[in-house]
Amino acid sequence: MEKILISACLLGQRVRYDGKTLPVEDNLLERWLAEGRVIAVCPEVDAGMGIPRAAAEISAGDGKDVWADNARVLIKNGDDVTAYFKKGAQLALALCQQHGIKVAVLSERSPSCGSSSIYDGSFTRQKIPGTGVTVALLEQHGIEVFNQYQLQEADRRLTDC
Repeated sequence: MEKILISACLLGQRVRYDGKTLPVEDNLLERWLAEGRVIAVCPEVDAGMGIPRAAAEISAGDGKDVWADNARVLIKNGDDVTAYFKKGAQLALALCQQHGIKVAVLSERSPSCGSSSIYDGSFTRQKIPGTGVTVALLEQHGIEVFNQYQLQEADRRLTDC
């Protein structure tokens, strides 16, 4: 049975930067949990960042640009936390490789986990198209990433695996 990587905050774990959750209540998620398919991940916490922690955004690009060394992940005061985000992404990839995971459901708009939109780096809650640091790395390694609004699509992909 195929495993699926899921953002821990979507599972009700208090790992977000503000110490809160972003729980998703859906029959598919409940079924995956009951089937033992779910592998939880929080790249930032796994990389050693605390809870709560300062909000971070990608400046001058998206996750692909971070891996190309053309963008950085910063907190509002300008401190660079890119190394934490890269380490967290590498740990998430290692989990996928360890468990043979080909599908992930990660939290949209996160600088790690956003799969189609992220915040623009201005800390004004402006969204732009783009991927987070973890998503960029996972996709580079052939892992399909969906967000919490695409559970049906993720389930269809799991069925195809």
